[in-house]
Amino acid sequence: MFNQYTREFRYNLQLAYPVILGMLGHTFVAFADNIMVGQLGTAELAAVSLGNSFVFIAMSLGIGFSTAITPLVAEADGANNRTDGKSALKHGLVLCTLLGVSLFGIILLCKPLLHSMKQPEEVVELAIPYLELVAFSLVPLIMFQAFKQFSEGMSQTKYPMYATILANVVNITINYLLIFGSFGFPKLGIVGAAIGTLASRFIMVGYIYYLLRRKKQFEPFVTNFNFRKIERAVINKIIGLGFPSALQMFFEVAIFTAAIWLSGVLGKNAQASNQIALNLSSMTFMVGMGLGVAAMVRVGNQKGLKNFRDLKRIGESIFVLTLLLEIVFAALFLIGRHWLPTLYLDVDDAINLTDNTKVIAIAAKLLLIAAFFQISDGIQVVVLGALRGIQDVKIPTLITFIAYWLIGFPVSYYFGLFTEYKSSGIWMGLLLGLTASAVMLYIRFNYLTNKLISKQTQ
Repeated sequence: MFNQYTREFRYNLQLAYPVILGMLGHTFVAFADNIMVGQLGTAELAAVSLGNSFVFIAMSLGIGFSTAITPLVAEADGANNRTDGKSALKHGLVLCTLLGVSLFGIILLCKPLLHSMKQPEEVVELAIPYLELVAFSLVPLIMFQAFKQFSEGMSQTKYPMYATILANVVNITINYLLIFGSFGFPKLGIVGAAIGTLASRFIMVGYIYYLLRRKKQFEPFVTNFNFRKIERAVINKIIGLGFPSALQMFFEVAIFTAAIWLSGVLGKNAQASNQIALNLSSMTFMVGMGLGVAAMVRVGNQKGLKNFRDLKRIGESIFVLTLLLEIVFAALFLIGRHWLPTLYLDVDDAINLTDNTKVIAIAAKLLLIAAFFQISDGIQVVVLGALRGIQDVKIPTLITFIAYWLIGFPVSYYFGLFTEYKSSGIWMGLLLGLTASAVMLYIRFNYLTNKLISKQTQ
């Protein structure tokens, strides 16, 4: 019986690994910023964390919304319908561009909130100029997402990976030159990191468009758009899928953002520790995200073919593969929890030695908890991808809200601010919310697939 799952592992990984590398690339931008900025001090690291907390919320809405394009393209590809595939990309690109501009404007309007969130004042002053530039980078990032989701819906997962790798090279180079003022460039500190992020994201969207247009298979899809002809039915379909998907990602990212803000109330060291643990967890989470895209594409294809027994089997094969990989990541976090935080700080810095020692100790405790929620986090995002492949988005949105905000957040808030657990208490709430989400989403997938199979056999 287990063989029916394992025989799918190879193809699942072939489809998922470029997505995983591409998603890791997004996280590696933040990882590179954190590593380099961390050399400047814990206040600068906390400032990047605070600034990114606003951007991550907006990014979650943009990325979540763009995922509506993938199942529509995958279904059209499965049914060999080129017209619907091109229409999904065109309308998705329009909506993603408008959303990117809107989110940039909303973040600028929200800047004054930084001063009323009980965050350390030195951290707020450093965060504001960083936030302004990184917020603008949302416009090219969400445009990139439209092309990325189209490419993945066509089962071409390597192009987004190539674009993200190039973006990382650009980001790290500009960071090195502008954060530290190397080779005669001005020393801009964390503003230099923001410039690197902004430049790399413009290059990323330009490069993926170039790759898609160059390939004969995709050239008809990405050229000769008639933007004067916008169909309300297609717009409504993308919004119908995209808005709940955006909320699903928002509910999850928002609870992690709340953890950043709660940590800021505990002080800059708690906030810096939270940022380290969060960044490390984000990298392993991208493996689940990549497998979730594979689940969305493969389930979407089977839906187009109306092959519901294989749809269920293939979805479950990806769940099993995710479980096995996340157990490995959990073990790595347990073994390396004291060493991994030292990558982010200058442990030989005598001036900041006390702060750095405290940050490493707190981060090690958080990674102990993060080791256990690797499994829940991976499973929930992959099942969510499979549900999007079926184009079931409304009930999963309700499930994620209940799991994160009615179960997880109250635990984070109480145990973080009103008990001796402090930072560890915040992460206990995250673990509980992720576990609740994974269990409820799997029950939903099992119910729907059994229902589809039952209808087909009647």
